[in-house]
Amino acid sequence: MIVILVLALVFLGIPTLWLFYGSDWLRAERVSVSGTRVLTPAQVRAAAEVPLGEPLISVDTDAIETRLRRKLPRIDAVDVVRSWPHGIDLKVVERTPVLIVQKGGKFVEVDDEGVRFATVSEAPKGVPALELTLSRSGSAAASLRRFGEPRLVREAVGVARAVPAAVARDTRTVKVRSYDHISLELKDGRTVVWGSSEKGAAKARALTALMKAARDARHFDVSVPTAPASSGS
Repeated sequence: MIVILVLALVFLGIPTLWLFYGSDWLRAERVSVSGTRVLTPAQVRAAAEVPLGEPLISVDTDAIETRLRRKLPRIDAVDVVRSWPHGIDLKVVERTPVLIVQKGGKFVEVDDEGVRFATVSEAPKGVPALELTLSRSGSAAASLRRFGEPRLVREAVGVARAVPAAVARDTRTVKVRSYDHISLELKDGRTVVWGSSEKGAAKARALTALMKAARDARHFDVSVPTAPASSGS
């Protein structure tokens, strides 16, 4: 009985192995790309370096993912899927800029995790500029030494994410002087002192209420959300 089972496995296994590895029926012949917004499908295919002509089952999908993340930092996530009988599908999620940093005549895009992922020649519309005005003396210098510039950038990102949508649309610049001194400059010249990124939801509610109550004010301070203040007209 055991001999019969072994023979059956041998006769069934050899054709199956040949089908997956030796035949031309199940080979990688096409690469499809979805989810791109700024990147082009051609750029993604080139970076993926899918080994066309190879047996589909032997294509290393993990290696493809690693290449894409390394070569195209704009990619936040990618799903590499075998699409039988002949395809590899690359499902891409691109990073979205939350802030931009001007560098020379170009702009560095920063995502919602504080990752600087791309440099572009034109600033994306609707994305506020990050301005790091970090003093090398006094309390600001102590803040820089304690937290480091990357952490302060992430704090600015946290503020940008917490700002009410109506205010975010009008925000031109997010200025960082220290960990607990972050402010906003709006397109019409109004300013908002936000403080640190802590208690973001409470500060957003306070700012919304304050702007409704003091419509003619030019300066708002929600660094202490339980005691917001406005001034100017």
